[in-house]
Amino acid sequence: MASGGRTVRDLRRENRTAVLQRLYFDGPMSRYSLGPATGLSSGSVSNVVAELVADGLVEEAGSVDSAGGRPRILLRIAPRSGYLIGVDVGETRVRIELFDLALSELARVERPLEVIAPDLPAAAAPRRTDRYDVNVVVSHLRDGITEVLARAGIAPELLLGVGIGVPGIVARTPEDGAVVHGQTIGWDAVPLERLLRETVELPESVPYYIDNGAKTLGQAEMWFGAGRGARDAVVVLFGSGVGACVVTDEVSPGRGLEWGHLTVRVRGRRCRCGARGCLEAYAGAEALLDRWAEAGGNPPAGASEETALTAMLAAAYPPPYEDGTPAEPDATALAVLEETAEYLGAGFSDLINLFQPERILVGGWAGLQLGARFLDLVRAHATSYALNHPASLVTVSLGALGPDAVTVGAAILPLADFFTRGGHPSPAEPEDQPPAWQRTLRERTAT
Repeated sequence: MASGGRTVRDLRRENRTAVLQRLYFDGPMSRYSLGPATGLSSGSVSNVVAELVADGLVEEAGSVDSAGGRPRILLRIAPRSGYLIGVDVGETRVRIELFDLALSELARVERPLEVIAPDLPAAAAPRRTDRYDVNVVVSHLRDGITEVLARAGIAPELLLGVGIGVPGIVARTPEDGAVVHGQTIGWDAVPLERLLRETVELPESVPYYIDNGAKTLGQAEMWFGAGRGARDAVVVLFGSGVGACVVTDEVSPGRGLEWGHLTVRVRGRRCRCGARGCLEAYAGAEALLDRWAEAGGNPPAGASEETALTAMLAAAYPPPYEDGTPAEPDATALAVLEETAEYLGAGFSDLINLFQPERILVGGWAGLQLGARFLDLVRAHATSYALNHPASLVTVSLGALGPDAVTVGAAILPLADFFTRGGHPSPAEPEDQPPAWQRTLRERTAT
């Protein structure tokens, strides 16, 4: 036993985790630099590095001169020592991306999702409810995972895992694994992990990591984007619907919030979830376009939500004429957007008062489009509705990773587990032998 009730195996895993994380975020680094960065002795660093090099997880990356001595060898994570798949089950499409361990994209596939309007009385449900055919989504995932692996020439055994961001609440059961409760899309306790296990042809050793899409967006921004360096942040996702992820010292690496279903107007507009007055019923892209049409606007017929929102923004904020004369904005589109900015500001004020974050970051395809136009107005409304002290400490800005952030965040789910286990096998495999992905890598290297 090691100190504090930990076993020697626990201590070795923690040391490997410390070295892997420092090399991943701060590398390339020398063995000499790894000591102060990890708090490990030089002997421990040497032993851990030797193990990781032998496992194929760490490789040399050149050298750097030292003060009066021999050049120091630099080390880095071997990018091709493992692979990750990130999936965004969005509200208009399914996006599947394959990454190496450095999160460089190797292949991607996108599949559009159709909207099915259930035949329900208007009084019993929203005017239009998006409902996914679960079998269609699972089929997209099956074919997409197979396709990205084939395009990159990667054996399935080399996967560290498949991370999936979904709209809705994710629970877990011993029988089915991850179960998705997506009320706004008509998913009632969908056993998504079990369905994928039964359908996708991957080795049993490859784990699935399924979580809320707003949470995966939040993880991506906190690890690699505009949230780096912040201890407390809220990352909000605007698409067809609205969600958020809160990251604090108490809630790490983050928790998905059904922020879009916060009530902003009693007995207000009907939301896709069935309730009235939700923020999503005013600020989600689908609701925003509906409100424009109801006010007399002219959304392009038959266009996708993304195309229609672009048209609305262009109508409200038209570019100047060729001679520099300002163009007259569409008064209806502008009024709806300005009202939306106030609803968003009120919603942001609740986040500020409840969580007192350092930063609020805006992401999602609709959030990036909207934020580029009227984020300053949203920020002003948030400040006016929030308590003075927490409002004075928060910054509100756009996310830095663009529309692919959810898939990057989904890929982080298996990556984070890889770090936690010190590069050791997943729970499905015994710890006394290398994992399948690592064994396959050694076999390929040998040949």
